[in-house]
Amino acid sequence: MVLKSRMVAFLLAGMGIAIAGVAVYRSGGVHPGQLQDWLQRAGNWAPLCYVLVYVVMTIVVLPSTPLNIVGGAMFGAGWGLVWTSLGALLAAIVPFTFTRTVGREIVARRLAGRWQAMDAEVRHGGLFYMFAIRLVPVMPYGLVNFAAGLTAVSFKDYLLGTALGTVPSVLPFVLLGSYGVRAVQTRDVLPLMGALGLTSVLVAGSTWYRHRMKK
Repeated sequence: MVLKSRMVAFLLAGMGIAIAGVAVYRSGGVHPGQLQDWLQRAGNWAPLCYVLVYVVMTIVVLPSTPLNIVGGAMFGAGWGLVWTSLGALLAAIVPFTFTRTVGREIVARRLAGRWQAMDAEVRHGGLFYMFAIRLVPVMPYGLVNFAAGLTAVSFKDYLLGTALGTVPSVLPFVLLGSYGVRAVQTRDVLPLMGALGLTSVLVAGSTWYRHRMKK
């Protein structure tokens, strides 16, 4: 009974976040510069605000890459990686749980014909597939979260694969934001060039992997 109550509370919270996200989406989204200004005004509440905004924007399937860069610019490389990874993980859990419980029919209709290929891949190894797909920055993070709930992947494999794949996938962009701010402040561009190189490697590798998947 307690478990059911917690699940209902969790789902209601997730739906509340989703509703808020729709409102953000309808209003035209949030510009990264605008978001950074809001977070600066939030002061000590900035990490919590950042994580919540990350969850909301990902649920409505808006690009997460600008958020990763903002996280690095706002909190630095270390804490930026922590808060960004936490936001991404929470943003992955809510849609997956929604799809697996009360929203399967809704999501299945919206993604008709687009998730079956993922399901076929997942059946060959759910944990590895989720790890690999998280390394592809051009793959819509929010869309994967909803689609994965329709597949045969277990929650354990989904969560572990997502956690292992999310950290290295967001790291280059967090560094890009952090070292970009440093370059502006100190004119030391070498760390920024390193972050750009790391980002290029990730994008190139993920593009190759996606092309291989299509074949």
